[in-house]
Amino acid sequence: MKKIIFILVTLSASLNSLAIELYTEFPTTINPNERYVFYSHGLIVEGDNPRPEHPEYGIYEFAEIKSALFEGGGFNLIAHHRLVNTDIDSYAETLEGWVQRLLDAGVQPSRVTLIGFSRGSHLTAFASNKLNETGINTALLASCMEGDIPFGPQLNLGDHLLSIYETSDTMGTCATLESHSSNLSSFKEIAISTGLTHGAFFQPLPEWVEPLKEWLRETNR
Repeated sequence: MKKIIFILVTLSASLNSLAIELYTEFPTTINPNERYVFYSHGLIVEGDNPRPEHPEYGIYEFAEIKSALFEGGGFNLIAHHRLVNTDIDSYAETLEGWVQRLLDAGVQPSRVTLIGFSRGSHLTAFASNKLNETGINTALLASCMEGDIPFGPQLNLGDHLLSIYETSDTMGTCATLESHSSNLSSFKEIAISTGLTHGAFFQPLPEWVEPLKEWLRETNR
């Protein structure tokens, strides 16, 4: 009986040491044994309002999206609320720096994933381009036009890449981006058809949240 109690106490202590959290800023303490996922929101959320309304796409449910991604995921979610008129290049460097801090602290590259939607996906792609030899993973939501990131230099992403797009949206496949990303271990693309155009990613619809979290279970480990 004493042995069983000792095992249960040890297991409880071990689980408590892996207490994952949902962060709005980069964490002050890094646990190298945990998993880390970054979510970068769309342009409309930049500023003070976490729930802005677009005249065509509706309300951006930033808090609900964060909760849906975090719930049951088994990873730390870092979802920073950017300032208005955030500079793309400087913020991409910030993302790159945050990832590098995780890696320097001993977090395995495969346990780090950058996710972004629309403008957030471009920030994500630019950061991932600079990290393409580290082994981190990337997920782009409604990111590409004519097969590629619509502006900036040609990018070369690495390890596992996921693209999800809505068929009624102007943003579509990332097939061209995949073709010139020579460091990829895998590329997966999912087309959803909700009829909500860009607004499909303004709320945590199961059509995109569930396959994204399934991909995270497969790659972020």
